[in-house]
Amino acid sequence: MQSVLDDTRTSKATLWTGRVIGGVAVLFLAVDSLVKVLKLAPAVEATTQLGYADSVVVPLGILQLACLIVYLIPRTSILGAILLTGYLGGAIATHVRVDSPLFTHVLFPVYVAVLLWGGLFLIDGRLRVLAQPRTS
Repeated sequence: MQSVLDDTRTSKATLWTGRVIGGVAVLFLAVDSLVKVLKLAPAVEATTQLGYADSVVVPLGILQLACLIVYLIPRTSILGAILLTGYLGGAIATHVRVDSPLFTHVLFPVYVAVLLWGGLFLIDGRLRVLAQPRTS
């Protein structure tokens, strides 16, 4: 009988593939949150075009950065992925509300979430164990 712990081992290639995949999403989210925290013109313009007041730009950036930090800490990475998924869900809802183009705007947060979870799946053996189908 195979132990659950045997399934949590990760090869170096899988680990680095997961880091690169997750890193792409982290890089995007880090830049996006910093642009919001610094209240740079592109972030303010984009937020107001989506129907929000410019006063919410910095709080949104801080919230996004906090969720990203939780994701980057290995012990809390799954919680961070859950929090970021919720954050990205809000972005999807916003783009649906303003009738943005489907593949470039509405689904872009889905692409980011897939990268976050895909990278985490490759890095963290606990997720692979959870994703296995039950035999009984």
